[in-house]
Amino acid sequence: MGDRTSGGATGRRARGELESGVLAALWAAHEPLTARQVLERLTGDLAYTTVLTILSRLHDKGMLLRHQAGRGYAYAPVRDEASDTAVRMHGLLERGSDREAVLTRFVNELSQQDEQLLHRLLGEQGAGRSDDGP
Repeated sequence: MGDRTSGGATGRRARGELESGVLAALWAAHEPLTARQVLERLTGDLAYTTVLTILSRLHDKGMLLRHQAGRGYAYAPVRDEASDTAVRMHGLLERGSDREAVLTRFVNELSQQDEQLLHRLLGEQGAGRSDDGP
């Protein structure tokens, strides 16, 4: 009935989910954290070595900075959460074959509040640009 191993479900989290959780813990901390500190901030029954592996992978991908902290390392994200999300959104937009269709669908699916925010932000961007050059 409640067996997490039946039907192909193992009860284990996907790597992407673990990476997202680790990044969220680091963003919330606003300071570098050791693997032990990250582990303390994550939910679930994770092994210390699992957290070390995820931190190492994120560092190898260029998503984390690390510096010596005692016998180990302390980790900090390269970008804040908003910047990271913007980079991911831009990457998805670049992969689409019909940029106009993707942007149109995105805008059509925005909430009224998000649409108003986007209009305001675009207005601010447009007001800051000059065709006269620097």
